[in-house]
Amino acid sequence: MNTKETLLQEIESLMAYGKQEPTINPSLLAYLEIKDLEHIKQRLLEKVNKLNTEDKEWLKQFKKEN
Repeated sequence: MNTKETLLQEIESLMAYGKQEPTINPSLLAYLEIKDLEHIKQRLLEKVNKLNTEDKEWLKQFKKEN
């Protein structure tokens, strides 16, 4: 299970990916519950659908090991 701090860092990285600035202030996410943060992280990962090889390698760090 991810800690809240870890999830916040991962979401911030995903939000900032390919942009100069995040689209939402990541500090606002600190007020959300862990289940909400996990959902946000999953949705961000799902939205990245056209990737080159370098991008895929970078995103692997955020996937859960099963």
